[in-house]
Amino acid sequence: MSKFKALEDALNYNFKQDNLITEALTHKSYKKPYNNERLEFLGDAVLDLIVGEYLFKKFPKEDEGLLSKIRASLVNEKGFTKLALNINLGDSIFISLAEENNGGRTKPSLLSNAFEAVIGAIYLESGLEVTSKIAIDLIEKSYKSIDLNSLSKDFKTTLQELTQADFGETPNYKMVRAFGPDHKKEFEIAVELQNRIIASAIGRSKKEAQQRAAEIALKKLRGENIE
Repeated sequence: MSKFKALEDALNYNFKQDNLITEALTHKSYKKPYNNERLEFLGDAVLDLIVGEYLFKKFPKEDEGLLSKIRASLVNEKGFTKLALNINLGDSIFISLAEENNGGRTKPSLLSNAFEAVIGAIYLESGLEVTSKIAIDLIEKSYKSIDLNSLSKDFKTTLQELTQADFGETPNYKMVRAFGPDHKKEFEIAVELQNRIIASAIGRSKKEAQQRAAEIALKKLRGENIE
């Protein structure tokens, strides 16, 4: 029985080269002569192509700008972490004890990178067609729907358009604080409009915090309920 059976079952795919998938699952903290960073680099490019082609065919009438926004919402750390969690990828990775004690098996950056590396490994041993089927099947199972409204949300852009129309100015984003250990840093960002703070939010990156703050600001300005 393959030592990667749980992952193979989740992906509906049998790995052909143990050394390749082992490399894909090995984090640099594990202190081996190899790690998954090269395969991560390859997998990122492969996923960019796969998702780009998928959206090109799925939305034949949409322009390049909107397709790029939708792809960006899928091909990123948050999107890949979602896919990794859905196949329990964290259970299969090789990490150091220190990294494990720091929550490495659920850390978004680590899971996202490992997912890209696994895709890179599958691509090398089975080609683009097989890899594409695996990736798209997983994406379609992981999202309730692949539609323009849910996937092309850019709250910062929407907020800017609203404030320009209603107030004649664009919002400013200000760093409130950065906190937490280096391996788990978080950021709080505030949205300022007409010289007052209208919303703030916390995220694992500045971009994520800005988007969350913009979403809250939009709901306030529209008079919607904020969860």
